[in-house]
Amino acid sequence: MSEGRDKAQALDAYLVAGARGGDAKAFALLVRRWDGRLRAHAWRLLRDEEQARDAVQDGWAEIVRGLRRLQDERAFAAWAYRIVSRRCARTIGAAQARRRLEAAVAAAPAPAAPEAAPDAERLRRAIAALPPEQGAAVALFHLEDMTVAEVAVALDVPAGTVKTRLMHARRKLRAALEGE
Repeated sequence: MSEGRDKAQALDAYLVAGARGGDAKAFALLVRRWDGRLRAHAWRLLRDEEQARDAVQDGWAEIVRGLRRLQDERAFAAWAYRIVSRRCARTIGAAQARRRLEAAVAAAPAPAAPEAAPDAERLRRAIAALPPEQGAAVALFHLEDMTVAEVAVALDVPAGTVKTRLMHARRKLRAALEGE
């Protein structure tokens, strides 16, 4: 191991120990020292600046909560990178699930009674025009007859987010179907 790396790890260990003890300046220095590198790492994994920023921000929240459990302060860098990598993997997995769900909703045939075909077609077009997150929530809740909790699990979002998406989607659907 190089002398420079030893010094860097010793500095990290010192800052981690201070942050554990409640030293806000030590934690601020730790963030200043590692935030840019963690963001660059997240960007390399996600290729999206906003998602990378969110992953690192969530990572810092997890780091704060877990700092007391870090057994070797000198291992901070690897530990922090692992946390951010996991956050990025969750983001990628959620995006893949969302794309699969959107494709399934888009490919699903519109069930309609023959006498209600024009209205059903208008409804299908209105649902398709919704933002993907809202369309998926509406399709799962109303067409697949899932509960809010089940939709939350399926979309990997909190139940409150599902309720908000349904509320906004219903407003947009009402406006589209009433011709506003």
